[in-house]
Formats: sequence, structure tokens, C-alpha cells
Amino acid sequence: MTQLCLKHNAINLSQGTPAYQPPDEVKHAAIKAIQEGYNQYSITWGAPTFREAIAQKMTIFNNIPTDAAKNVTVTCGSTEGMLSTLLAIINPGDEVIIFEPYYENYGPDTIISGAKPVYVALRETYTENGELRFTYDVTELQKAFTANTKAIIINTPNNPLGKVFTLDELQQIANLCCEYDCIAVTDEIYEHMIYDDKQHISIGALPEMQHRTITVSGLSKTYSMTGWRLGYVVAPETLTGAIRKMHDFITVGAPHPLQRAGVAALNLPDSYYQELLQKYNKNRIRLVNTLKEAGFRCHPPEGAYYIMTDITDFGFPDDTTFAHWLVKEIGVGGVPGSSFYSRPNLGKTKFRFMFSMADQVLAEAGERLMKIKSKI
Repeated sequence: MTQLCLKHNAINLSQGTPAYQPPDEVKHAAIKAIQEGYNQYSITWGAPTFREAIAQKMTIFNNIPTDAAKNVTVTCGSTEGMLSTLLAIINPGDEVIIFEPYYENYGPDTIISGAKPVYVALRETYTENGELRFTYDVTELQKAFTANTKAIIINTPNNPLGKVFTLDELQQIANLCCEYDCIAVTDEIYEHMIYDDKQHISIGALPEMQHRTITVSGLSKTYSMTGWRLGYVVAPETLTGAIRKMHDFITVGAPHPLQRAGVAALNLPDSYYQELLQKYNKNRIRLVNTLKEAGFRCHPPEGAYYIMTDITDFGFPDDTTFAHWLVKEIGVGGVPGSSFYSRPNLGKTKFRFMFSMADQVLAEAGERLMKIKSKI
């Protein structure tokens, strides 16, 4: 979609890259680290000061008691962290449960690691107040667990839905993990982008899950530094050694001077996160209203910076056809919903937009989207 947007001079609301820059003090810390000579390998699993900062953040924010020496592995982004984790824990014949729609790497990561992916759908439901929610069917989830289940991947807040898993949902998953003796692998990269006073809950904070949860996260989204490739994995000591071996074999180590700057990022005041949330919430409300006015069916996401819409009312045969038409005729790009599903039919009427964009870009996108009805 990015290539199509470039070809047709379209506004790219597809790729999940923040339109903002890292805080100045964090950029200055990176420059200072380079100038002070931190230009060779750090310890492969992470510079000690950076791991200490991660451990402190995990203990306080995620409520997961974390030891920098025993539990933390610094990776080249959370994407590498997820792959290193699965390679570390998977044996041939294992199964990994994945909620769909899902971030597109989870399926291939599972297959590369030698396991069979087992998909459970997050389906639209409505509360008594008429609020749209995405949740799983409990019976379907229970049937997905077998004697071969090694892990379940949880992405909260979820990409592409913006779903935030509730305590009740996480407790149900935890009960099944304990019953079938499997590991929860959780991707929490959007943990600081949660709206409407909802709460981020790490499944690893549940007492029964502290020794069977691997938490994957990173600095890319929260600090607008996707190009820095700073991720981390927090795992029980019994699993950390294997994760570090896989990480070492795949990438050796994350950039040393940027790890030094990562300490500055993790030590930013609470006001940084409050301002970040206000900025994204404004974008969220703006784009939801724009999309509704343009004829999309959609609801405000609970977290992250994506909006999953329904395009049924536009009358296109599928989401891919609509994607090409939208870029060429309207000049706006998004992502066909089917690309987030193992069963494409579940997503053929879905279409994802992102709202991590500057005000003027969202305004221009809104003006273009308003032309849809006149073009159909």
C-alpha cells in the first residue's frame, strides 16, 4: 500500500509509522552517547543501564517484578523480540494460538519457529449500551487449547482493532494457560495509547502467570522512534537464557548508543505520556468522525492508533478492490482488512486506517475522503 500511495501521490494512512519525532532530550542523549564513544557492541542482551531502566518500568508500570540481570533481553525491535521468543520456546509439533485479526508477523513467526498456528477470531459484539467491542467466543478459545499448545500470543492494545483486553478476558486466558501448562506471549507495544480511561493490564502481572508469561514490547511507538529498533523481552529466568541465545544468533545486539538514549526515554516524566495520549486521542476522534461522515462504518478504537472500518455500504466485491480504488480515485491509502486474517473471508469487508499523522495531513485526508460518495 505504501508503494501504491507513492505511485499515485496518495496520503498514506496505511503504514503504522508515527508522524512525530522523538523528544529532543532523547535525541540529544543519542548524540551524546555517540560522541562519548559508545559505538561498539554492548553486552549482546542489552546495556546494563538500559536493562535496569526497563526493569524499573516493568515493575512499576506493568506490575511485573523484574530483575534486569535475570529477566530482561534487549532486542532489535519488538518484532525481533517476538521471533527470538518463539524460536526459544517452540519444539516441533507444538501449537501456538493467535487471535485474529493479528499483526501480520505472528503467523510467519510461528511457522518459522516450527509450530502450527491455531487461530481464534475476535468478533464484533455489542454491549447493552450499544458500544461495539471485539471479543473471542469462550467455547472457540477453549477448543483451541490442546495437549500440543505451547503458547498463546496476546496483543493488547491490538493492531489492527485497537482492542484492549479486559481483566476478565485475561483471567480466562490465564486459567486455560494454567490448565494446559502453556506460555502467554504478550505484545504490549501500544501500552501507553489507551483511551476513555480504560486500563492497560499485563497478563504477566496476574500471580499465577508470573512464571509463564513472556512480555514483548519496545520504544518504537511510544517515543516515535521506529527506526531506532529498540525492543525488549521480559521473561522468567528459566526462559531468559534461551531467548538471549536466539537473539544473539539472529542479530547479536541492538544499537549501543541508542540503548543509552533509551534510558533517557524511559525516564521521561508522566507529563510526556499524558500529552502523547491527548495528541493521539484528538486524532482518533477526528478521523473517526471523518470516516463516519464519508460513509464508513466504524467505532472509536480503545487503544493504539488504528481504526478498523467496515466498507460494506460502498458495494465493492472485496477489500483489495476497494484499496486500489481508494488510492487511485480518492488519493488516500489504507490496509485491506483481509491481510490481518488467516481466513481472508473474515476481513473482506474490513479496512484499516491509522491516525498517527500531523493535523494538516489528517485534514487533507478528510477532504479527499469526503469525495467518496460522489465518486461511487
